[in-house]
Amino acid sequence: MLPFLFAIIIGINLQQKRKELDLMTSANNLPPNLWHDCDVIYEQHQSLCLQLQDDHQLNVNLLLLAIWLDKQHQRLTLAHWAQLQQDVFVWEQKLLLPYRKLRRLGKTSLNKEEYQQMLSLELMLERKSQAMILNALESMQLEQQTSTDTRDNLSHYLSLFDLDSHDYLSLRGH
Repeated sequence: MLPFLFAIIIGINLQQKRKELDLMTSANNLPPNLWHDCDVIYEQHQSLCLQLQDDHQLNVNLLLLAIWLDKQHQRLTLAHWAQLQQDVFVWEQKLLLPYRKLRRLGKTSLNKEEYQQMLSLELMLERKSQAMILNALESMQLEQQTSTDTRDNLSHYLSLFDLDSHDYLSLRGH
């Protein structure tokens, strides 16, 4: 019941948020299926994404965006990645991360349906993070990656956490 009430209080409707995200990606000259494509990438690398999130506090949405942009041969600077990380981190510290901790603590004391409701609400909060990322991307200039670029988006994003992208080659599809 708690997740349901919490969802009502913050006024999040998953389908409405998905429609808003689709409209926002169009406004950014990014394809409307951007987050759907990222969902597909996530399904392929879910355990590693969650491990990086838990062990190094990476933002999975930014990680997926980095992988997606690399596949599109578009690049953000290291400064852009640092700004995106900071913007999302501030918001997540206030709401998403405490809620995730609460959900994990409740796993053993909630029935399956209640726990699923909490997971659904967390997904809605993740979609809010995606909207924030897209909003921040509006002010950033994407550059075309060239074959001579030695640093790509995945390398830039992982380097913010002192991680080497060569240790995570599976994220590149290699």
